[in-house]
Parts: sequence; C-alpha cells; structure tokens
Amino acid sequence: MIENKDITVLYVDDEDINLFLFSANFKTKFNIITSLSGEDALEKLDENSDSIIVVISDLRMPVMSGLEFIEKAKIKHDNIFYYILTGFDFSEEVDQALKNKTIHKFFTKPFDAKEIEDTILEAVRGLKK
Repeated sequence: MIENKDITVLYVDDEDINLFLFSANFKTKFNIITSLSGEDALEKLDENSDSIIVVISDLRMPVMSGLEFIEKAKIKHDNIFYYILTGFDFSEEVDQALKNKTIHKFFTKPFDAKEIEDTILEAVRGLKK
C-alpha cells in the first residue's frame, strides 16, 4: 500500500521562492524533490524514476517551458502524473495540453494547497492495492 510519505513529487519552477513555498507546504505530507529548470528536472527524473509518482511544473520558464519539459519527460517516463502550475490564466496552450493528455490538470498561482494535495491523493488512489 502506498502511504502519503511514499508519494514522491517533483516540483519544477525557475524561481527559488516558489520552490521553497511548495516544499514548505507539502514536505510533511509527501516526499518533495525540487528543480530549478526543465533540464535539471529531466536528470532528477532519471535518477529517481523508481520513486517519482507526480510531477508539477511551472509553465513559463526560460530555455524550456513546463510543457516542453513534460513532453520530453513523458518519452521516458510515461507512467507519471503530470500537472502544470502557472501564474497565468488558462490559455490555448494549456487547453491543448489537457486535450492531448500531456497534462492531467493545471493549477494557478497562488496555489491552493488543499486542491493540490487532494489531486495528488486522487491521482495515486488507483495505484493503491
């Protein structure tokens, strides 16, 4: 059976403060890994592929956007639940990612910790035996 602390979440954001806030909100509930870029996150996925169940990424980041990162990540790691967390309004880009099932859902900043926690638990509920 998967316990909450067995749920590893990779959070990707190019701003340190956002990584800190996310970790501070969820580190007592889940195992949190953070990354400052899509490139670094791809490496962390490879290093922790046996434990990461959920990935939440910022949408707008330099070099590689959150959706570009997720598209690359899904090539090797398609058994993970992917989400976008953005400070921007719903966009055609996000709508298309939802329709294509690139992401399961998107959240807006400032984030609602209860909504994210409930979504993570709902996503992994099917994995519990």
